[in-house]
This record gives sequence, structure tokens and C-alpha cells, in this order.
Amino acid sequence: MKIFLLGFMGAGKSYWGKQLAIHWNLPYFDLDEVIVEREGMSVADIFNEKGEDHFRKVEGKVLRELTADNDAFLISCGGGTPCFSDTMDFMNEAGTTVWLNPSLEVMVERLQRKQYKRPLIQDLAAEDLLSFTEKKLAERQPFYEQSQIIISEDEITLETFDKLIRNA
Repeated sequence: MKIFLLGFMGAGKSYWGKQLAIHWNLPYFDLDEVIVEREGMSVADIFNEKGEDHFRKVEGKVLRELTADNDAFLISCGGGTPCFSDTMDFMNEAGTTVWLNPSLEVMVERLQRKQYKRPLIQDLAAEDLLSFTEKKLAERQPFYEQSQIIISEDEITLETFDKLIRNA
């Protein structure tokens, strides 16, 4: 089983990735954390010092290496991961893509709690966060919509994933 969790910032990819990896006894990778480890600096610092293009190149390379080096896994991808190069096609061919798509209100509320940790939104005023999230989500939605499984509820459980993914 090779599972890629996709979705916007605040969708719950890291939270559910950890829970599901334990639940299904799968190796777990948070793509951003692997990149931070390899680059020796935070995602924010990579963006600021080396630029988004560099980050996206490393992201695609790391994703492909993890996929090639592991027979089974669960990877929590970054919010922009599916939107660059042919990454969405690659993930759909290599495994099962799952788009976590909670309501905009839920994502914005989650983002406000850890805004300082996220390079794309760390400098936004609270009133600008909603419009930024709406705009960025609209840009990324055509990629997310290519996912094999889409979960659009705000309240989900391990059983939700068992039912949708185990039967996929």
C-alpha cells in the first residue's frame, strides 16, 4: 500500500498521516520534514534563502526517492506538492492519492493557530488569511481534484479512511 495524503495547509495531512501509519502499520514520511532534514534548514528558510523553485525541485526528487525506496508507505505531502511538474500524475500511477478537503473555515481556523510556522502565510494579517486561502486553494484545486479518493467532511475518523481506502 502506497498512500499519498494531499490537501491545502491545515487540511490535516500531518495529523492523519501519523494516525493512519500507526493504524495500518506503514512507514510514515512527512515530505516537508524529510526535506528539512536533507537540506539542514526549515522550509521557511529554504524558501527565503534558496527560493521556491529550489524547494520544488528537491520536493519532487525526495518524493520519487521515497516512492522508489519503499514497498509500502504513507506520505503526507506539502500543500503545493501535486501542483508542480508531473507530480500528480506520478503519485496517481505510483499509489493511492487521497485529498483531505475540509471546509475553508476549518482550515483557516487551524492555520491561524500555527501561522508563524508556514512560510507562505506567516506575514499575512489575520483578515488577509481567508482571502489568501480561498485564492490559493482555487489555484490548487484542479490538481487536488485528480485524487483517487476525496474526503470532504470536517469530522473524519480512522473508520472513514478504512472504509474509503481499504476498499479502493
